[in-house]
Amino acid sequence: MSLQILVTGANGFVGQAVSRALLRRGDRVIGAVRRPQTAAEGVREWLLDTEDFAGIDQRWPVTLSCDAVIHLASRVHVMRETLTEPLAAYRATNVEGSLRVAAAARRAGARRFVFVSSIKAMGEASTGQPIAEIDRPAPSDAYGISKLEAERALFDYGRSAGLDVVVVRPPLVYGPGVRANFLQLMNAVAKGIPLPLGAVNARRSLVFVDNLADALVHCATDPRAAGETFHVTDGRDLSVPELVRLLATQLHVPARLVPMPASVLRLAGRLTGRSAQIDRLIGELRVDSSHIRECLNWSPPHTVEHGMLETVAWYRATH
Repeated sequence: MSLQILVTGANGFVGQAVSRALLRRGDRVIGAVRRPQTAAEGVREWLLDTEDFAGIDQRWPVTLSCDAVIHLASRVHVMRETLTEPLAAYRATNVEGSLRVAAAARRAGARRFVFVSSIKAMGEASTGQPIAEIDRPAPSDAYGISKLEAERALFDYGRSAGLDVVVVRPPLVYGPGVRANFLQLMNAVAKGIPLPLGAVNARRSLVFVDNLADALVHCATDPRAAGETFHVTDGRDLSVPELVRLLATQLHVPARLVPMPASVLRLAGRLTGRSAQIDRLIGELRVDSSHIRECLNWSPPHTVEHGMLETVAWYRATH
């Protein structure tokens, strides 16, 4: 049965992939965007240029009903925060703004609300075992704290309002259109820049954007997902050297890896003011995604190799 689904942040990296996945299913997609003509083809855009979704009730079109919401729009994590009170700003968007969207959608008939959180709600590192949904959360920055608070507030609201809430916590997302650290790494590999990461053995979980989109569609449409929290990954963790070699192979360039002790890398991070970035490169962050596989019988439709191939094809066409 065709559904009408509202996607916030529909013009973003993940939002466009989610919109395309829904359209392929035959669903009708309403994309809440802040700039016109930026969503995927076939999406009915709703221009909602308000700070923290303030006044969404008044701006909600009378004729707009929806069966479900996939809420991607958020104040995103930045490596170097410049605000003096970052937690207040993150809360305003990620907690209060998300609650406004949920309440407005419920009044418009929505029965399911999928909140795209982040693995940062659980913390920045795994110690020995992959992070599971039942583990104790330990967010280490304002972004992660705000995402965890939003999860809890939405579950509370959902129970009181009769709205099925589903939380999805992805790790690092890659794919065509990726930005930030992953794009910087691709640039370095493509240019043949020697990378002092050859001795980094810690493994990290990733998720290809189309795998994440597929999981989000399942969470929006499968009755079994109601009230659940899911970690979503590709199901195969990579060390940084493995990732560099995989990218280099598909870029048809040599992988120029130099073995450098982690202690030296950490010192370099402190001296350059990039400790957080270095810690993310050399630290372990493995995520257990078995719950969504067991609860929804979901498995990622694309392999890591396919995801990297698609990402590299996009990179070569655009850079």
